[in-house]
Amino acid sequence: MAETKPKLLVIEDDEGLQRQLKWAYEDWDVLAAGNRAEAIALLRSEEPPVATLDLGLPPDPDGTSEGFATLAEMLRLKPDLKVVVASGHGRRESAQSAIAGGAWDFYQKPVDIEELQLIVARAFHVGALERENRRLSEAGPQGAGAFSSIITAAPEMAKTLRTLERVAATQVSVMLQGASGTGKELLAKGVHAASDRADGPFVAINCAAIPETLLEAELFGHEKGAFTGALKTVEGKIELAEGGTLFLDEVGDIPLPLQVKLLRFVQERVIERVGGRRAIPVDVRILTATHRDLAAMIAEETFREDLYYRLAEIVVPIPALSERTGDAALLAKHFLGRFAAEMNARVSGFAPDAIAALEAHGWPGNVRELENRMKRAVIMADGKNIRAADLDLDAPEDDDDREAINLKAVREIADRKAIRRAIARTGGNISGAAKLLGISRPTLYDLLKQYELQT
Repeated sequence: MAETKPKLLVIEDDEGLQRQLKWAYEDWDVLAAGNRAEAIALLRSEEPPVATLDLGLPPDPDGTSEGFATLAEMLRLKPDLKVVVASGHGRRESAQSAIAGGAWDFYQKPVDIEELQLIVARAFHVGALERENRRLSEAGPQGAGAFSSIITAAPEMAKTLRTLERVAATQVSVMLQGASGTGKELLAKGVHAASDRADGPFVAINCAAIPETLLEAELFGHEKGAFTGALKTVEGKIELAEGGTLFLDEVGDIPLPLQVKLLRFVQERVIERVGGRRAIPVDVRILTATHRDLAAMIAEETFREDLYYRLAEIVVPIPALSERTGDAALLAKHFLGRFAAEMNARVSGFAPDAIAALEAHGWPGNVRELENRMKRAVIMADGKNIRAADLDLDAPEDDDDREAINLKAVREIADRKAIRRAIARTGGNISGAAKLLGISRPTLYDLLKQYELQT
């Protein structure tokens, strides 16, 4: 049997360049897409680990707006996708925006086939190493080092990990409650690895990333002929998790009609595929995560109360990065070591203004934001030390706390800190932040404008 080649998704509207890349990259199975719709379709069906993306896609071939929209949508569907972005429009600005948006690497057009080949090969290599590390971690002794990949020195996070270690050995349904970017899926994998189901599959599905019309079939599977395009019977994510753990990320985004069917499964542990009539028993443990206020959704009758209590036998709050004392700098050093080895070996440390900026920033995007800012900083750093400007952060005023004697200045400093913390804790939700602060939403908007704070 011929060896299966790794899949490379090339998103490029120039058909001539598509053919050239297909011919040149004989080590990979090149899948070509000329626009966003084709790219998303191939990503869903083929699940390539690496993609190259020309930012100049139709209907904006002379700009970058469609390219960035495609990048965002692909990473929502497959967060671990290594995307190598290309652009001929404003190299530095495009590179900064691409890396901040989650791109793995960047190169400048016109395309140098050999140079691009080296970048893509490195992306495949790094991806393979990451998968191997995950495999080795999951193959270790049951429960041993299940949370070892969590980098923290914060007592707030240590408390969370102790709770998860305790519940991992049970069969209870656990709900992880926290803002986007706090590492909920990583923690769910830790629970699975520390459980007696560690030898079974861990199947995750982001309920917010899949269109409502497709989510039922993704979860429950479908029979041949169930709908237009259903050419064969397909098992859903629930069936694929048999004997292991099913992780429903952003469970608060499941539409109300589908919640009824999910409740039946949770209660009876049986499913029916879309278009099927046969009850299929499934043995899985269910873990869920959300950044939404499900109590408020229950009150608004947009989330079923009976389903909530089935899924949330134990609720574990996940602290935001801004609440994890000292972890921003600790994680930044970790990412520096990783990204410098990959992209810019000259960079080895932080300038004082960068450390101050890391500690002062509210981190509304949490660990994911920090990771992306560090990737950007390593690429953009001109010397051996990362500066605040490389992180695209403003260095805090040196005399901010020490010299603030004027009561108005003291009040402003306190207001800024409280607003940043509230926004971070609510994942950027203005209504939620206003509620935490005890002020109205219009008042918060006025303060954001007054203090020139960004959400």
